[in-house]
Amino acid sequence: MNLTFKISVITATFNSASTIESTLLSIINQDYQNKELIVIDGGSTDETLSIIEKYKSSISIIISEKDNGIYDALNKGISLATGDVIAILHSDDFYIHNKVISNVIETFINFKSDSVYGDLIYVDRFDTNRIIRKWISGNYKHGKFIQGWMPPHPSFFVKKECYDRYGKFNLSLKSSADYELMLRFLHKHKITTVYLNEFLVKMRIGGQSNVSLLNRLKANREDKLAWKLNNIKPAFYTLLFKPLRKLIQFIR
Repeated sequence: MNLTFKISVITATFNSASTIESTLLSIINQDYQNKELIVIDGGSTDETLSIIEKYKSSISIIISEKDNGIYDALNKGISLATGDVIAILHSDDFYIHNKVISNVIETFINFKSDSVYGDLIYVDRFDTNRIIRKWISGNYKHGKFIQGWMPPHPSFFVKKECYDRYGKFNLSLKSSADYELMLRFLHKHKITTVYLNEFLVKMRIGGQSNVSLLNRLKANREDKLAWKLNNIKPAFYTLLFKPLRKLIQFIR
């Protein structure tokens, strides 16, 4: 196994006791050894910290303090990361198998790319074997963001130097900061990327931007702002096509 690249996996938590253990184990049990796990907790008041403590020997950095939300926590993790590649795995998510990181790093090495992304499966929160929908990304080419495309953020792996060069998450956005970051990296700055045609992550339903119709409408407004913040214009249909792509995933 080629261990040339070190990978930093960042997990932000807040009162995540019901799911954090499976997230941590899915990282710890990866067969790729040159990795660090960074956990940024927002000051949990449930059992989250005691669960994290069980695995502290496998965690490089643990911080627990109040923050300004998930993206603030992730920015802290990115600033502390020492890896060549950064992965973000939310506390509701877990890697599908123990070779995910190995396959991702192999892709980085083989294609000499700035980023790698793959596919994601949404699962029931309580029965993770029950599939709700599949997010199959497909190959990227410049201009696909205008067609409403984006990769699933937990399956998006990026070299640390891209964050150093183009910035971290924009904290003025509450639910679409991941979309804005990928739009900025891939569409505006045209970092190179490779599609790894396999499912990498399972995500439990109930994420911040898809909990309710109201949150989805708020996220859509923030999607529009993401383009404005980067001084680029979407097509008139871009922000309509984006949620339609999600609807098609249910049909698939």
